[in-house]
Formats: sequence, structure tokens, C-alpha cells
Amino acid sequence: MISIKKDTNTFYIGEQGKKDAEIHYVPTEKDKIIVDHTFVSESLRGQGVGEALVKEIVEFAREKGKKIIPSCSFVKNKIERNEDYHDVLAR
Repeated sequence: MISIKKDTNTFYIGEQGKKDAEIHYVPTEKDKIIVDHTFVSESLRGQGVGEALVKEIVEFAREKGKKIIPSCSFVKNKIERNEDYHDVLAR
């Protein structure tokens, strides 16, 4: 089980000073967040970690009533390909 932690504008795996994976967002307007960065270390690649982080940010957006503007190509790709996530995609 992957343990995803929350920090200011970031969800991450690992420790505060040494993040093994992270997804970062910037609040914009009152109801949107820009997801601008995703990182997964070599040691965690291929294990679905990036997808787990995208799922986490989608659930966060739903809870907070926010729409996601994906400026990160990885996140944009994952959200556009998963119809279950289209409800949080800013249009």
C-alpha cells in the first residue's frame, strides 16, 4: 500500500526532505487548481505511483469543489484518458 502524504500544495510519497514522488498544484481563482508538476523517482517507476498521485489530486479536487487545469502533460494525459476523472477537468 502506497502511503501518500499531504503538504502545502503537494501530495507526496517519502519524507519531507526526500520526496520519492510528488504531485504539485497551484490554487487559481476560487474554484480551480493548476496541477503543474509530477515527479516519480526511478526506484518507484512502473509501480502505478504516478497514477495513484493523480487519483489523490482528483479526489482532493472533488472534496474541495475544485476543477483541475492540468498543465503537467502526465496529469493531462491521465485525466483525459480516464472518463471517471472528467468531472473535475476544467473546460
